[in-house]
Amino acid sequence: MAVCLVVGIGCSRSAPAKAHQSFDAAAWAPPSEAEIPNDSLGASIRRGLALLRFTPESLPTYATSSLRCTSCHELDGRKATAAPLTGAHARFPKYLTRSGAVIALADRVNYCFTRSLAGNAIPSDSREMEDILAYLAFISKGVPIGAKVMGADGLLAMKDTLAGDTARGRVVFETSCIVCHQKDGAGSGAIPALWGAKSYSIGASMARVERAASFISHNMPQTAPGSLTTQQAFDVAAFINSHERPDSPGKDGDWPLGGAPRDVPYATKGHAAFNPPARLVPRGNPQGALVPAPTRIGRTARGAAHD
Repeated sequence: MAVCLVVGIGCSRSAPAKAHQSFDAAAWAPPSEAEIPNDSLGASIRRGLALLRFTPESLPTYATSSLRCTSCHELDGRKATAAPLTGAHARFPKYLTRSGAVIALADRVNYCFTRSLAGNAIPSDSREMEDILAYLAFISKGVPIGAKVMGADGLLAMKDTLAGDTARGRVVFETSCIVCHQKDGAGSGAIPALWGAKSYSIGASMARVERAASFISHNMPQTAPGSLTTQQAFDVAAFINSHERPDSPGKDGDWPLGGAPRDVPYATKGHAAFNPPARLVPRGNPQGALVPAPTRIGRTARGAAHD
């Protein structure tokens, strides 16, 4: 008898396919914060939620930028158009083309810390990581293994991929964005920096123009989300990503089998950098910014030769 084939539910080996087929993604909704249980697990879930909301304040050694998890994963990871975290617990382990390996959910969390937050990896066996995973499991309750909900696997793909113009983007930014993000892009308080040493790294998904355009198109400006045209979203994304930002140690090893998306702003196997930013800011702890791909335990040179 296999257990946890459906998040939070024990089931038989034949159940995943049946559960997957009968799952209605459109009707599903994550449990509310009020439904967090009042027990030890609930305490862990609440701590995980607090870490998402107050990441740099809670983990200053690991979240060294001005971003917090909810800067991108809005509404505590529940917003379908803002890289939702709902259902994430049901999609891992999974193969990640950027890593060229099957990774666990804890590794995916650490990619956010090292790339999107331009910080350092959290120990996978730490209470903080367990608390974050507990929260992700909670907002995935009822989603069958392998099933997807709206927005699963990141930001929604743009229907049209347009060329962004930085000059036009500057105009849009100065008209619609500086009230929150400031003219120098540095943000203020809970408003994150969009470039500079305290922003996301070049290895973050948001450093790709199409990914940034999707987030901007669906969620910005906060006072009138969806009010920009698709072209304006691409223009302001190109303008923002043309500025300096933190480096991403080990980025040359991304997409080790090739096939990097065309707008990745750094060189990888078979891919030339697409409109890289003006300058990269060196990381204070390059080793801490690495999330190694899983390796085989007890691997010997002789064994490796037969892989």
